[in-house]
Amino acid sequence: MNRLSVILVVFAGLFLCPETGFSQQQNLAEKSLVSLQQQFVDLGFGMFIHYNIPTYGPDDWADPDASPAIFNPKKLNTDQWAEAAKSANMTYGCLTTKHHSGFAIWDTKTTDYNVMNSPYKKDIVAEYASSFRKQGLKVTLYYSILDTHHKIRPGQITPAHIAMIKKQLTELLTNYGEISALIIDGWDAPWSRISYDDVPFEEIYNLVKSIQPACLVMDLNAAKYPSEALFYTDIKSYEQGAGQHISKESNRLPALSCLPINQYWFWKSSFPTTPVKKADDLVNKNLIPFNKSYCNFILNVAPNRDGLIDDNVITTLKEIGKLYKKPASTPTLPANDGPIISSNLAKGRPANASWANDMMIMDFANDDNFKTSWESNPSVKEPWLEVDLVKETGFNNVVITSSKVHGGRYQLDYFANNKWYPLGEGINENRIKVIRFDRVNGQKVRVKFTNFKEAPTVAEFGIYNERR
Repeated sequence: MNRLSVILVVFAGLFLCPETGFSQQQNLAEKSLVSLQQQFVDLGFGMFIHYNIPTYGPDDWADPDASPAIFNPKKLNTDQWAEAAKSANMTYGCLTTKHHSGFAIWDTKTTDYNVMNSPYKKDIVAEYASSFRKQGLKVTLYYSILDTHHKIRPGQITPAHIAMIKKQLTELLTNYGEISALIIDGWDAPWSRISYDDVPFEEIYNLVKSIQPACLVMDLNAAKYPSEALFYTDIKSYEQGAGQHISKESNRLPALSCLPINQYWFWKSSFPTTPVKKADDLVNKNLIPFNKSYCNFILNVAPNRDGLIDDNVITTLKEIGKLYKKPASTPTLPANDGPIISSNLAKGRPANASWANDMMIMDFANDDNFKTSWESNPSVKEPWLEVDLVKETGFNNVVITSSKVHGGRYQLDYFANNKWYPLGEGINENRIKVIRFDRVNGQKVRVKFTNFKEAPTVAEFGIYNERR
């Protein structure tokens, strides 16, 4: 068995293909990523800190034209935040550097809409990073792609917007020391509608890794993408308040689950007198079971308008610290296929297939919606599905997502020079198959199914040309 075959057997167990000079480099890169994923999961417990211009208004989504003048904390103390995190036996923090309304709480040179033009006039990201490191805590950052102040929203995105995003991320990853992870929000979610083509994910991902190779990139996209593969993220992330819940029984990927200790993410005037979530529930229903399921738990606290964490939250964090100690060891992560980060070339392209079951026709197989599927008519013995890329195009990864595990085998082919060529074959043992190979040029890609127990389905047929 050759080198690339070994990689794919270990990481996918599905596919054989010829040797390539990249194989060893890819293997080393994947091992490095798995090590970083394990280290993140091993952190166990972190503090999410939602503090930004929404703190000074009534809503979590602030007015995009809110004046920087309202951002005026009188007693802001990031040391208090870090000490509170330490008291709960947390190991890291994550601060909202920029939320959906676009206000930056660091000394950015990209826009005047930032904390340096508020009455506070200090770089809060710098203060936060310094305070958490003094307590021996890791530093991670949150950043929103969606930005309603600067009109980085559906249908409005320009090259200048993408350049701004890159400059802001470069500042955050250059000026504040080691950043263990970057949590990105507002990107290719049903509510943000900014696709990974509008703001090219692969470019942003590679930019982050070029500045800080050990920085994990995670996008809060579980509302759209299935839980069995790392679509556009190094860590599978779940927002409990939005109905995204990890399966403690079946999860096999490095994961993060987040929840606010209060009812909302940003501070509200009712918070000091409203009971927060119970320490016992947070520990025994979240922390302990998640840590056993390859999942890190991050609990949000919301500093008030003075820049301090309220007393009722401080008290509960101390109670958590008495109940929870980070495990001496956590389960070893299973091997995974690594993140899918490039644009889906198959999205919206012409599709064709054998006879479908009722209305579940071929167009559902590449409509960028994992909740719809092409389904073969049960009477078809060897069903097939193909996507036409219109012209010969280079690609080196195919991802087949089914709506269920239907057993049997698949065969993958590509069409070039007026001829079909085999890409490989495998067993339909998982709902999602990530199939990587040496780059080929083709106009069409086809999958055939045989020996199945139930009629095959394809929720999304993805074709990718990954940078390697």
